[in-house]
Amino acid sequence: MLLVLKPLGVWGVCALAIVDSSSIPMPIDAIVIGYVAADHGKFVIYAFMAALGSAIGSLVPYYVGRAGGELFLLKRVNRERYEKLRDRFEKQEFLAIMVPAMMPPPMPVKLFEFAAGVFEMKPVWFFSAIFIGKFFRFLLWAAITVFYGPTIVQTIGHAFHVHLGLILAGAGAIIIVIALFVTRKIFDRRSGTPLPIEDADRPA
Repeated sequence: MLLVLKPLGVWGVCALAIVDSSSIPMPIDAIVIGYVAADHGKFVIYAFMAALGSAIGSLVPYYVGRAGGELFLLKRVNRERYEKLRDRFEKQEFLAIMVPAMMPPPMPVKLFEFAAGVFEMKPVWFFSAIFIGKFFRFLLWAAITVFYGPTIVQTIGHAFHVHLGLILAGAGAIIIVIALFVTRKIFDRRSGTPLPIEDADRPA
């Protein structure tokens, strides 16, 4: 796949990013760095096309969550409670998607994309959040490659592998904090106005 798409230039970057976000994991960060190292003059275009492809590909897990995730949740909560959960998620939705999109692997971005579909985040806002987050991420790698050369990127990659345990622990801690924050916002009944059905369950 790399051999076929790489000669396509910026369109190859876009296609590989679509594949990475939709189905088959690809080393998209390294691919963008490789393109930029070969042609510094197009570093913004490469970052833009990679972000565009990632945003397009992310629509697959988003619509999977939108199609089947609702049924999964409704087996566990009633319709009224589901609507309340969705409303609370929407208050944090843009940052809840954009921030994970900015993070490199092993951030499980697809889980957040699935959740956005489950809670019916508007496709335009979802697409924009993914695009902005990924564009910032790829542009940062591209800028590092342009100003410091691919050697610094290789050094960062080597340090990542050497200190993989610490990096995974740190990433895991960040994910846990984000998950706890979002979970509290969504599931903490005290953070919002109780539903009528919840009032009926309270003792007189």
